[in-house]
Amino acid sequence: MGGILLSLALTLLGLLLVTFIIGRVMPIDPVLKVVGERATPEQYEAARQAMGLDQPLAVQFLTYIGDVLRGDFGRSISTGHPVAEDLRRVFPATLELAAMGTLIGVLAGVPLGVVAAARRGGWVDQIARVAALVGYSMPIFWLGLMGLLVFYGILGWVGGPGRQDILYDGMVPEVTRLLLIDSALAGDWGAFRDAFGHIILPASLLGYFSLAYISRMTRSFMLEQLSAEYITTARVKGLSEGRVVWGHAFRNIAVPLVTVIALSFGSLLEGSVLTEIIFSWPGIGSYITKTLLAGDMNAVLGGTIVVGVCFIGLNVLSDLLYRFLDPRAA
Repeated sequence: MGGILLSLALTLLGLLLVTFIIGRVMPIDPVLKVVGERATPEQYEAARQAMGLDQPLAVQFLTYIGDVLRGDFGRSISTGHPVAEDLRRVFPATLELAAMGTLIGVLAGVPLGVVAAARRGGWVDQIARVAALVGYSMPIFWLGLMGLLVFYGILGWVGGPGRQDILYDGMVPEVTRLLLIDSALAGDWGAFRDAFGHIILPASLLGYFSLAYISRMTRSFMLEQLSAEYITTARVKGLSEGRVVWGHAFRNIAVPLVTVIALSFGSLLEGSVLTEIIFSWPGIGSYITKTLLAGDMNAVLGGTIVVGVCFIGLNVLSDLLYRFLDPRAA
């Protein structure tokens, strides 16, 4: 446990160091963003001192660490709100989208990978390999646009861009800020169906990319287990193929599969930028992109830190689960 905490602390320190350096080397003057280009030299210098930019870099970095640990990422120039407040508003949308995408990827990818390994060389295996190849190769923006054209524009099966229709905007009381959960808690099933209709297409798109990774890794893990001696022994004893595959081989890949799923979830959290832009999804990816184009470095770095902390936390959680599920790894 001590080693995990030390690794966590060092990783967080490295993340803060990287974001601090990025904030200092970017060709954007944060003082000018605050005072404007028409400010006098006296106003510019006063703002620079107020922001602590006249201090040595080491002092600035220590101040930066203290602010981040208090949850203070500064104020967004784009919105005029504290960055922490903006992130609390947009992050639940990304969390809900990534969680739904991961759920789809797990429910489809794990069985597909297991069956593909059990029937190696068969038609299921071929489909799994082609699906994984297409998932890795197909541009996500093209799939998103085609999905909107077909399933929303032509067939009308799903909701359009955005998180919900304007009819339900602000109608659901915010408890968790996860729209599906909040609408279910409120018993507003009309809002629930509307939210589900909006999230299912972008979540399925992310779920497909998650499926490609999870199914490939599951297949690889299963092939290794199915070639082991204990599997041969189980078959010689007359156990059914289903029990051999699911009761013995799959049980032994559950531990590394936890890490794969956690990494997949983390990658969706940080990699859903294009999906959010295509579907006008009000998440952290869209937020970081818009603020970056506006030169709002406080917002960009704050969002980057939050995503980085989530990714680090998922890695630590998967490591702890690994040790819990397999005491030999402790």
